[in-house]
Amino acid sequence: MNRGPYACLHGRIPMNGAPAPHSGTPPDGYTLFMGGASNAINMTLFAKPPYETLRDFAPVVLCVKGANVLSVHPSLPAKTLKELIALAKARPGQLNFASSGIGGSNQMAGELLKMMAGINMVHVPYKGNAPALVDTIAGNVHMIFSGVPALVPHINSGRLHAIAIGSLKRFQAIPAVPTFDEAGLKGYEATTWFGLFAPVKTSKDIVARLNTEVGKILSSADIKGRFINDGLEPIGGTQEQFARFIREEIDKYAKVIKTAGIKPL
Repeated sequence: MNRGPYACLHGRIPMNGAPAPHSGTPPDGYTLFMGGASNAINMTLFAKPPYETLRDFAPVVLCVKGANVLSVHPSLPAKTLKELIALAKARPGQLNFASSGIGGSNQMAGELLKMMAGINMVHVPYKGNAPALVDTIAGNVHMIFSGVPALVPHINSGRLHAIAIGSLKRFQAIPAVPTFDEAGLKGYEATTWFGLFAPVKTSKDIVARLNTEVGKILSSADIKGRFINDGLEPIGGTQEQFARFIREEIDKYAKVIKTAGIKPL
């Protein structure tokens, strides 16, 4: 197997959370991790996180973005975002939304909606997305925030009604679903994302090479098509753009967590 720096895509990449930044692993470009929205949320969600995302790791490239979709049970008398916000204001604290668990991007999408729309809804956390989805389809909760791939078959079948998607542009997988911005909540964005990180002391030349090679992969027609079909948007871009995006995500969710009154874990 080619052992150039980009070979790490087939090598030792922890996929959940973040590895210990001082574990003794050499910063040689062969050990990376695929981080995500949790690595921005955790900077505020935890009182003493064991690492700091932008201090202990070198952002390599933002690989893909997904989006949280707000979907409601068909029995709820609200078919648009404006109708839903009006209903929530008329019934403060009576509507609820399911998520995959406390502190996840799904919950943060709901808390961001509450903050920006000035409404009061109850968060119902589940131990994973599957039980949250099952209970929403059954009508045991009013609505759910979840990623595009999990929701598409249920939206298409009519078991759930999609209100809006948390990206700044519509997704090809569900082209009829408007963005929150289009639906009237300007500036709302609640994405899921995955990006590649290296240990902070990794050579700048290696990080730059990884950025270039992964960027080529993300821009290939085959890979782009696969991601789009799965309800994800390939991104790419520079290391600096990724670092700036992470800082914006950290700052945004710090404000959301504070406004929601979520106590650090």
